[in-house]
Amino acid sequence: MFYLSQVLGRPIQDVEGEKVATIKDVVVRYGQDDYPPIVGVMARYLRRDFFIRRVQIAEFKETGAKLNIDLIDLRPFTRREGEILLAKDVLDKQLIDIDGKRVVRVNDVQIIEVADQWRVTGADVSLQGFLRRLMPKGFYSNRMVEVIDWADVGYLATETASAVQLKSSKDKLSRLHPVEIAQLAESLSPIHRTEIVESLDDEIAADTLEEMSTENQARILEEMDEERAADILEEMSPDDAVDVLGEMDEEKAQELFNLMEDEEKADFAELMPFDKDTAGGLMTTEFVTFPKDLTVSQAIARLREMAETPNMIYYLYVVEEEGSWKISGVISLRSLILADPTFQLSEVMRDQYQFAHPNDDAEEVAQTIAEYNLLALPIIDDLGEIAGIVTVDDAMEILLPKNIERRLPRLFG
Repeated sequence: MFYLSQVLGRPIQDVEGEKVATIKDVVVRYGQDDYPPIVGVMARYLRRDFFIRRVQIAEFKETGAKLNIDLIDLRPFTRREGEILLAKDVLDKQLIDIDGKRVVRVNDVQIIEVADQWRVTGADVSLQGFLRRLMPKGFYSNRMVEVIDWADVGYLATETASAVQLKSSKDKLSRLHPVEIAQLAESLSPIHRTEIVESLDDEIAADTLEEMSTENQARILEEMDEERAADILEEMSPDDAVDVLGEMDEEKAQELFNLMEDEEKADFAELMPFDKDTAGGLMTTEFVTFPKDLTVSQAIARLREMAETPNMIYYLYVVEEEGSWKISGVISLRSLILADPTFQLSEVMRDQYQFAHPNDDAEEVAQTIAEYNLLALPIIDDLGEIAGIVTVDDAMEILLPKNIERRLPRLFG
């Protein structure tokens, strides 16, 4: 085992032991293996950079490299697809440590010989790793280092290997909660932030975006392929998606809106007319309604049969009849489960409940939710029909100071 800093600048010897070049960089194939294999070194001789393949190297260690060939090809080095240079592309770059759930800087790279192959096995993120690069070769001890297992590297913020690593990042990043992915992504530059979201499945990408600021959501979606951005918007909560479209350039927002499915367009169209400082601008159209003549057992059966259920189903809203939006009462999911299965919903619902009008002030709505310890508040229009609900997490975004609110996870996700 040795570190990248220990071989950079070291001599490359021919079969007779004569120095023919020095090691300028180490080339690895990235994206397929947890521990990327070294495919060769970039060598320098008289200001000329050329490539020496792994199969041409007999020895590779702290003292340098020794070749098993007499002739070397001095044609200029050309990077191939999927290759990264450890010194140029990895040292001093940021990476996401999946196990530690943090963004760290790579101060050195650990290399181990395994089964006649040299592989990248870890990233030294300690101060000692940085000092090793500054001290004379062979002078510095390798004690007190902090090496991250390369298998736990969820994303490497490099400008050259991003397209390759999108495939390998997906499974690793998906092990984290969307809140954690969002927090880590926002620690990186905008371009890397976008790449992280692009690497995720549509549903996880949508959940991750919802944990970011509206401004960052808009910038990320604007940088993405339009079809993909529209797919992710469809997976987001309608209220969040409308907010992010409102943050975008009007022409770009219209393009993405036009690419959405008709059903999602209809949900968005219901919310777009409302000012963001009103209850209508704060509400979502994701809620569940049942007619009041339905029995408890029938309602539970319908819930189980739903192909998709809203994130927020702590309350169910009882309407006058099938297909109607005219609200008669509210029942909590807990009350529904505990009620006599033969009773109609009209017998177990609450017909006295808190509600708001779409034009009510958003802050007042949030205060109502906080004062009555509600998980959601129905928004009812002039006709007595339910237009949407405001959930407690959206209310908290208004009531809490921004620096505190951004650190809290969404309650329903």
